[in-house]
Amino acid sequence: MAEKGPSRQRRGRPRQAEVARLAGVSQTTVSLVLGGNKQGIALHEDTRARVLAAARELGYVPDPAARRLAAARNNLLGVFSFTATFPTAVEHSYYPILVGVEQEAAAQGYDLVLFTGSSPGGAQAGDPGALNRVRLADGCLFLGRHVPDDQLRKLVVDGYPAVHIGRRDELEGLAWVGADYVAASAEVVRRLSALGHRRIVLVREDDDAPASTDREHGFRTALAECAGPRAADDPSAVVRTTHPADDITPGWVRDRLAQGVTAFVAEETDSGAAWRALHTAVAAAGLDAPDDLSLALLGSPPADLAAARPPTGFDIPRAELGAAAVRMLTAQLSGEEHTEPLVACGFRAGSTAGPPPGRTG
Repeated sequence: MAEKGPSRQRRGRPRQAEVARLAGVSQTTVSLVLGGNKQGIALHEDTRARVLAAARELGYVPDPAARRLAAARNNLLGVFSFTATFPTAVEHSYYPILVGVEQEAAAQGYDLVLFTGSSPGGAQAGDPGALNRVRLADGCLFLGRHVPDDQLRKLVVDGYPAVHIGRRDELEGLAWVGADYVAASAEVVRRLSALGHRRIVLVREDDDAPASTDREHGFRTALAECAGPRAADDPSAVVRTTHPADDITPGWVRDRLAQGVTAFVAEETDSGAAWRALHTAVAAAGLDAPDDLSLALLGSPPADLAAARPPTGFDIPRAELGAAAVRMLTAQLSGEEHTEPLVACGFRAGSTAGPPPGRTG
């Protein structure tokens, strides 16, 4: 007679997702623990113990076919860029990163595979499964502000070696290298304050990219030190704009000056839109920096403005970022625990900042 009710008998081998549910953690954490945490990600010992206990209770064993596939090596490192075109032009802000990647990869004995999924005519990075192509390489480096988290998370869960160039700590288990934008942005504000500026405005794009968030954090921290907490907490101290060219106009600049603002700071992004809009608006208003106001850029200018007056701000050591990313990726491939410190950015004096009008220093 057939048994009534659902059978409790398990069909097939238990999966990592089941271990994750039983342990009360993410599948990424299970993958890290059961894979020996070759990425060197910091995990609490209690978390590790829960995962191992859940795996034992369920009788979990790794898929031997998957392990054999993961063990295959061909000495190729992938590079995937989430930009409109792959950054091969010397003027592109990512180009120095690629130089650092290439030099370090050669020193480590690896060749590079460049994935052009975001370039015109290529498979689009946002398409489901588009990132699966990077598995042709032993591991992959990713560049770009807006990365499809679901696809990248799948690679990490599967134990595929991956490193993002730029802070991405919101995606659990993903290794990354980054520049210290917080400290560098704070230093720019302190330099402006030393010149006598107290009313300073930051112009940034309206998104939550970690690089933008870090720059704003450094800006507000230093502004609180130099001009007081009220100045740093003032909503008008930071302008978030989706369309910088439409919002940052000559009239907008003149209005801010009339309100007592004496210095404007813009963030660097892939597009350079915030700095380009501010730079254009100031010129169209018939104003000059540093005589009528001061300007600063948290990063480097876009290629089309590289010949203009060098802006006060900071330089990002992009080649070192690329090299650090390769070191972290090759450490994952060799099973070593490895961390890279945040790369320090050097202050750039430039020639767009001076004392506020009416002050001589």
